[in-house]
Amino acid sequence: METIIVYLNNMFASLPKTLEMQRLKQEMLSGMEEKYLELKRAGMSENEAIGIVISEFGNIEELTAELGIHPAAPEQALPMLTEDEAYEYAAAKRSSGRWTGLGVLLCASGVALLIAMDTLFENYGSEDMGSLLGMVGMFVLVAAAVGMFIHSGMKLDRFKSLEQGFQLPYTLRMELQHGQALYAPTYRLALITGVCLCVLSPALIFAAAYIDDDFAPYGVSAFLLMAGVAVFLFIYYGNIQGAYTKLLEEPFIAAEKKEEERIAGVVGAIIWPLATAAFLFTGFVYHRWDVNWAIFPITGILHGMLNNVYRILNRGKVSS
Repeated sequence: METIIVYLNNMFASLPKTLEMQRLKQEMLSGMEEKYLELKRAGMSENEAIGIVISEFGNIEELTAELGIHPAAPEQALPMLTEDEAYEYAAAKRSSGRWTGLGVLLCASGVALLIAMDTLFENYGSEDMGSLLGMVGMFVLVAAAVGMFIHSGMKLDRFKSLEQGFQLPYTLRMELQHGQALYAPTYRLALITGVCLCVLSPALIFAAAYIDDDFAPYGVSAFLLMAGVAVFLFIYYGNIQGAYTKLLEEPFIAAEKKEEERIAGVVGAIIWPLATAAFLFTGFVYHRWDVNWAIFPITGILHGMLNNVYRILNRGKVSS
């Protein structure tokens, strides 16, 4: 069957890399696979089955002529990814997710520590000391988080060549699809757990404020820690799912998709630091830890809205 896959890839190598071509290729692959299995069940040998399948489905010129499709300019064939390279990328992606998730959790822990120390020492009449200790602790944790982010990025640097496209052997693709199916329940459970933690975390603020208004900052600290754990789950398990998605995607990358990801990254790089600055400013200047936690979910909603608006407008331009 792998011989048929290679033959089909060579047939489509000179054709435009469009969604229409990819759909046509998948339809032909499904038909060839079905015919191949039918011939094998009929008792034919491997070579006989492959020869018949190729003879029946191998005339791409007539099909493209009917569709009015002309071959594109010849280009270099995409490299074939080996099994070792695929699993090394998956392992690096998993490790990167772990370090990135821990870094985010440390950042949240640093802010939580700052709030808790400031409130604790304020109750004992030494607010300056609490702020100093909290700031030192926060910067230590943030510095460690930055180191984790750098380490995480360096793990994936050697796989940048995958962005140029690649092919997978048929057997390896089947193995990865099977692994993705087995991983799906774990990924689903991680998402459900993370969402539940995000939904329940604000309750800690209300519970602390209900006991005593002075305890509200401690509730904010607990909220940040719980939200940090939720984000860790999203990043770590999302990276594993992302590795499967990347390895199993079609052997071309749409320019529109890459541009959307770039714009989303730029928006996130601006909006989230602003949200964090607003959170700290309203907390330390106005002491509104009981309500300013809402800045983060509101920012998340705005971020998603901006990305969706850009995607809709961009697709509208492409279609017109």
